[in-house]
Amino acid sequence: MALPYAPEALEPVISRETIGFHHGKHLAAYVNNLNGLLDGSGFENATLEEIVCKATGGILNNAGQILNHELYFGQFTGQPAKSEPTGALAEAINRDFGSFDAFKEEFQKKGATLFGSGWVWLSADKDGKLIITQETNAANPVQRGLKPLLTFDVWEHAYYLDYQNRRPNHLAALWQIIDWNVIGQRYQS
Repeated sequence: MALPYAPEALEPVISRETIGFHHGKHLAAYVNNLNGLLDGSGFENATLEEIVCKATGGILNNAGQILNHELYFGQFTGQPAKSEPTGALAEAINRDFGSFDAFKEEFQKKGATLFGSGWVWLSADKDGKLIITQETNAANPVQRGLKPLLTFDVWEHAYYLDYQNRRPNHLAALWQIIDWNVIGQRYQS
């Protein structure tokens, strides 16, 4: 995917240099690897979600990382962002977590305590109930029948250039660049 903003648009939360490595090298490598594995796999015409739910091995790992990164990079804005969600999403957060602040605290804690590499996700189940999950490596909530809404990448390449080993600081800063319109649309779709 092309970035929906300039590489420097997320500074100082995510630097242009980190975007260059993360989007320009890591994500590009997953795309190139998956393209090299698809021929003759039976997944040539499948969506990323279908591949992630059915594949194994290298095809799953690369497709999962592409799907995860597309959702990740697509949720940010380089424009001044609303600090909180509104509408149906805000109501669901209040219903399922008690408050937006309580949700943020739990989400950050799950991101900070995920051992190793992976993702922390806010997803909705088939009834619209919101759930926070920790997913390791290339896993995605679609594999559990959930609809992914919001994710923070906790692989070191997502934050190490800007935050070194301070993963919690990175997680706390990301709220500044979330495009809550995008997350709300994902919830209501």
